Amino acid sequence: MATKKENIAKIDIEEMAKAGVHFGHRSSNMNPKMKPYIAGIRNTINVFDLEKTIEKMQEALQFLNKLVAEGKTVLFVGTKVQVKYIVREVAEQCAFPYVNERWLGGTFTNFTGITKRLDYFKDLERKRAAGELEKYTKKERLEIDKELKRLEIKFGGIKNMTKLPDAIFICDMKKDEIAVREANQTGVKIIGIADANVDPGLADFPIPGNDDAASSVRYILEKVKEIILKAKSEIPSVKQEVPSEKK
Repeated sequence: MATKKENIAKIDIEEMAKAGVHFGHRSSNMNPKMKPYIAGIRNTINVFDLEKTIEKMQEALQFLNKLVAEGKTVLFVGTKVQVKYIVREVAEQCAFPYVNERWLGGTFTNFTGITKRLDYFKDLERKRAAGELEKYTKKERLEIDKELKRLEIKFGGIKNMTKLPDAIFICDMKKDEIAVREANQTGVKIIGIADANVDPGLADFPIPGNDDAASSVRYILEKVKEIILKAKSEIPSVKQEVPSEKK
C-alpha cells in the first residue's frame, strides 16, 4: 500500500473541490463499477470520494513519471469542445502528441495506413515551404491550401508520431470509447479520467473525477503536466527540449 512518502505530487483536496473534480453524473447514469469511488449523492448528482480520487491519481502520476523517465511517449486525447483547447495546450507544453478533434478509427489498429496519410500531409507542407506549389494555378493552390487545413485538423496533433505511443491519456473514456478500445487492442496503456458513467476497469490507471467541467479537467492535466515536465527535466538528453514555465 502506498504511503504519503511515496506520493509523487502535492494534491490539495480543497483545490480539487474548488475545480469541481468531485461532481459526477446523475445517479441514474452511474456505472455500478464506479460505486467504490462515490461518497454519496447530492441533488441526484453522484459525488466522488476525493480521498480515493487522490489515491488513484497518485498511482497514475507515478506511472507517468516512470514512463517519461524512460524516454517513452504519451498521447493526449480530449475531443470535447470545452476541454480540447486545454488538451492541446498541455500536450504542446509537454512536447507530446495529441488528438483534440475527432478520433479517427484505425489510428492505433491501422497505424500503417495512418502513417501514409501523415507522410502525405508532411510532404505537402514541405512542398509549400519549398515553393514547389508555385507551378500550379491559383485555383489549384487554393485547393491544396484547403486540403492542408483539413489535414491539419485531422492529423496536426499526431503529425510527428512515428510509432504507437507507450501510453494514452484520455479525458473522457465515454466520448472517446473508440480510442479506449483501440488502445486495449494494441496494448497501449491507458490513463483516463473516469466519470461516474464509465467502467474504470477499461483503464490501466483510472482517475475518478468530473470529465465534463473544463476546470476539473484542467486541474488534473496540470498535475499531469507538472510530473511530465519534471521527469523530462531530469533526462540529460531532453533537458533543452522542456519548455520553461513562465514566472
